[in-house]
Amino acid sequence: MMDVGRHPKIELLAYSEVEDVTGYVGNFKARIRKKARYVDEDECTSCGDCTVVCPVIVPDEFQMGLGSRRAIHIPFPQAVPSAYVVAAEECLGQNPIACGKCIEACEKKCIDFDMQDQILNVEVGTIIVATGMDVYDPTPLDEYGYRRYPNVVTSMEFERLVSTGGPLAGQWGRPSDLERPTRIGFVQCVGSRTMDRERGNPYCSNVCCMNTVKEAQYLKDNYPDTDITVFYMDLRAFGKGFEELLMRSKSNGVRYLRGLPGEVRQNPSNGNLWVTVENTTASRLEVHEFEMLVLAVGATPATDTEAIRQLVSLSKSPGGFLKEAHAKLRPVDTPTKGVYIAGAAESPKDVRESVTQASAAASRSSILLNKNQFAVEAITAVVDDELCKMCGQCLDACPFGAVTWQKKQVARITSAACAGCGTCAAECRFGAIEMRHFSDQAIYAQIDAILEDVPQEKIVTFACNWCSYAGADTAGVARMAYPPNARIIRTMCSGRVNPEFVWHAFKKGAPVVLVSGCHYVDCHYLDANRSTVRRQDGLWDGLEKAGLRPDRLQLEWCSAAEGPRWQTIMREVEKKRQGVTAEEIEQTRQALTKGRVPSPRNPRPRDLGQPADYECMRCGHHWSDVFQIVERTCPHCRSNSVRWLKAEK
Repeated sequence: MMDVGRHPKIELLAYSEVEDVTGYVGNFKARIRKKARYVDEDECTSCGDCTVVCPVIVPDEFQMGLGSRRAIHIPFPQAVPSAYVVAAEECLGQNPIACGKCIEACEKKCIDFDMQDQILNVEVGTIIVATGMDVYDPTPLDEYGYRRYPNVVTSMEFERLVSTGGPLAGQWGRPSDLERPTRIGFVQCVGSRTMDRERGNPYCSNVCCMNTVKEAQYLKDNYPDTDITVFYMDLRAFGKGFEELLMRSKSNGVRYLRGLPGEVRQNPSNGNLWVTVENTTASRLEVHEFEMLVLAVGATPATDTEAIRQLVSLSKSPGGFLKEAHAKLRPVDTPTKGVYIAGAAESPKDVRESVTQASAAASRSSILLNKNQFAVEAITAVVDDELCKMCGQCLDACPFGAVTWQKKQVARITSAACAGCGTCAAECRFGAIEMRHFSDQAIYAQIDAILEDVPQEKIVTFACNWCSYAGADTAGVARMAYPPNARIIRTMCSGRVNPEFVWHAFKKGAPVVLVSGCHYVDCHYLDANRSTVRRQDGLWDGLEKAGLRPDRLQLEWCSAAEGPRWQTIMREVEKKRQGVTAEEIEQTRQALTKGRVPSPRNPRPRDLGQPADYECMRCGHHWSDVFQIVERTCPHCRSNSVRWLKAEK
């Protein structure tokens, strides 16, 4: 941080937050609020005279609440800039001044309570998001007694207790009586690798195992008489030198016991802790007594990650971390051109991985900034001015904000921001938006070619380029046999599938139409597949009102790695095709020819959490649940072809 603060080409805006981001790659405009510090950072010498006289004492966040600080303070040692800041919500010296002792104590006169927040408008070419991560709060895991027993601490709190710069100034002791503990237990995977979403997270937090090994080794190096036991599920020492460090800690006497505690009780006489655990290696139930218990808490996304994600239109993983454009080939790129991610904002990682990814993000950013021209893929959208009715419906459909529109004006597409998903083209009711290389004419031609000969034996399949189409490739490369009746039409996104494509396929005699795409939370185009679900609901409504079977239209999610799932989908859809009679196909043709099928409408908004009935289009299973605009899976056959039948207001 010191190097960053001194670098002549880096402008460091500490104690600031980004409020808005507009524009596109090479032309981003950010609105930044630089909060008032109430201390002139250029004049402050960090002498500390002001903090000595401040009467307000509050828990110190940097010390995990184990120490205290004043209302005027330096956030943490070696902070950049090295200047004090006044916490306005804690200070007694504002509106009106009721204290003012810090002003009197400051010889440089650099404290000014009249300072105001500054709004900065900055133009940048690229953006790197590195919001970091937070740690899991183990309070919901009441079996460990955290917050009930003072000698149960988290790994972060343990770090502050043993640190020479911590609240005990290097005088190592446990919180209850400040006596040095000689028997310590460590519990791994606290808040990680659990299927109970209300009590933890399903993913591995990456750093917990080696953090515990490091802490145990530190105690053995400085306090050799300490008895240490580590309770673990699995030990993941996968990095360079990690296995050697683990072996070293074992050779120094650290015991590793496979099994997680099920109960922690406190001895009221001395504050010690009784830990009940199943030793899965020895197949017996054991009770251990410790003077202190350390919980190796997992990682969670930083609190401000979601706000930043929405500002720059990024997608996220199920765990809440930001999602890269491609996990292997583009690990620091995002679906939004010109925006990169680094560090623990993408997933839990240690310092070395964070530095590596930060270097990669800086390199990718500099490569882009050094170009005189920026090349975009030739799959972007184009607006036909003559056909555009200036309704503005495409504005809300674009997940990247590439559409600009004002009332009584023709919509415009910013090619540099357009990712080519085609959602806007499918949303336009007037055919005014055309996709280069994935035009309506090309898709209609493919449908006609598929159904030209023996249409009753064909399944028209729309597959997303990034997931389901790649999943079909995975199944083919692995030689997974499935019925050959499906004919795949590749689209960049399932959101590109216009309802008229489906009607046209049925009119041409298709017995079954399958729309497939990325899993609901894994859309390559942020949330474009939400539009897919909305249109599918409208299509199912239209089929049902025309007296046609809605289950002839299938919706399935499949990722690029799920070759076996694609095989299963194809087999199930083929069974559905075999159940469609020639009379049904002819009835559908006549209904479409005579215009008796209503145009697909968008379902009206429903209140989340209200009772709703659902039906599976594959197996016909009915069930009731609360209404949620999320991916639905049939509890009977695990299909994604699920529609809601009603939702009560």
